Amino acid sequence: MTTSASQQPKVQKTDEEWRAQLTPEEYAVLRQAGTERAWTGEYVDTKTVGVYECRACGAELFRSETKFDSHCGWPSFYEASAEDNVVLREDRSYGMVRTEVLCGTCHSHLGHLFDDAPQTPTGDRYCINSVSIRLQPATTS
Repeated sequence: MTTSASQQPKVQKTDEEWRAQLTPEEYAVLRQAGTERAWTGEYVDTKTVGVYECRACGAELFRSETKFDSHCGWPSFYEASAEDNVVLREDRSYGMVRTEVLCGTCHSHLGHLFDDAPQTPTGDRYCINSVSIRLQPATTS
């Protein structure tokens, strides 16, 4: 995963284009770094097997096998599906120092990364807004 958002995103759109594509809630979270209320997101308790994609650009972000019950009120994953699928950057908003998680393709805000999950193989908890992602269920053959 990239630890800087200094490079240009692969997908770039104007503010007007993002507003036309996204619902007001999606826009507030993905493009303005908002947060949905805890326990209200579509994927908090989802156990469906599949791939989680960025709701803004469709890029793959996480896989269901890395999703776990963190009981924090948002979907949680212990690692991204590939190193460059997410970008991490320091977030000093609200008087805190946190690590913001962005889509590696369009740099939309997804949530935050915390190192407070000792029950996982990585110790990490990617705390992700449901409204930032879309689950593509695995197809059964």
